[in-house]
Amino acid sequence: MNVRIRYFASIREAIGQGNESLQTASETLGALRDELIARGAPYDRALARGKAVRMALDQTCATNRPRCAKAARLRSFRRSPAAEASMARVSIQTHDFDVAAEIAALRAGDGGVGAVCSFIGTVRDRNDGSPVSAMELEHYPGMTEKAIEAMIDEALRRFDIRAARVIHRVGPLQVCDQIVFVAVTSAHRGQSFQACEFLMDYLKTQAPFWKKESTPQGERWVDARVADDAALARWGITAGNG
Repeated sequence: MNVRIRYFASIREAIGQGNESLQTASETLGALRDELIARGAPYDRALARGKAVRMALDQTCATNRPRCAKAARLRSFRRSPAAEASMARVSIQTHDFDVAAEIAALRAGDGGVGAVCSFIGTVRDRNDGSPVSAMELEHYPGMTEKAIEAMIDEALRRFDIRAARVIHRVGPLQVCDQIVFVAVTSAHRGQSFQACEFLMDYLKTQAPFWKKESTPQGERWVDARVADDAALARWGITAGNG
C-alpha cells in the first residue's frame, strides 16, 4: 500500500525532509518504523528503538486507550450542549492570553460553579542544568486540537466537572512568557484539582507538541521525560512515546 509520512521537529531535521510517500507492506506503525530504520542513515539514528518517538495514524496517537472503570455518562447538571458548543474548549495560538478574561468566560452564566482550578505554565530560564534564553514550540495542526479535545472529553467522563478550557501557545517564546493555560470548573474544589492535574499530565505526554530550547551550547530539542510518562501512568494510561 502507499502511505504518506509526515516528520516533525528533531526527526524532520535529522532526516532532512518534512514528508514523503512510500510503498510498504508493513501492517503496523511499529513495523513501518523498523522498515524505515532498515534503510540506514539518517533514518536509523532518527528513529532508533529506545528513542522517544511519538507515532500516529490518521491523526490519532498510537497509544493504549485510557482505562476508565467508572463513568461513561455526563452528569445532568452540566452545561447544556448548546452552551458548551458556544464556547471554544481548545485554542492553539501564537499570541498571549488573558488569564482573568479566560476564567471569567469559562464560568460565565453557570450558577452551579463553586470552584475554579487553573494552571499556567511559563518559560523558565533553566532546564536540565543549562541556562535557557528562549524556546520554540511546534505542533501538528489539526491533530493537536483533536488530541486535546479527546483529553477534555476523558476528563469530563472521569471527574465531576462542569467545563474545561485549554490554551497552548506555539512559535517562538521568551523567558517568562506564558505557554499553556488549563482551567476547570466544578461544584467542589477536589474534582477541579484532580481534573486540572489530569489534563496537564495528559498534555505533557500525549498532545503532539515539540519543544526546542536555545542554550549557550546551541539549540536542542527536548525529548519526553520518563517522569512525565510516570505521571500519566497513575491515571491508568500508558504513554505512547517509545
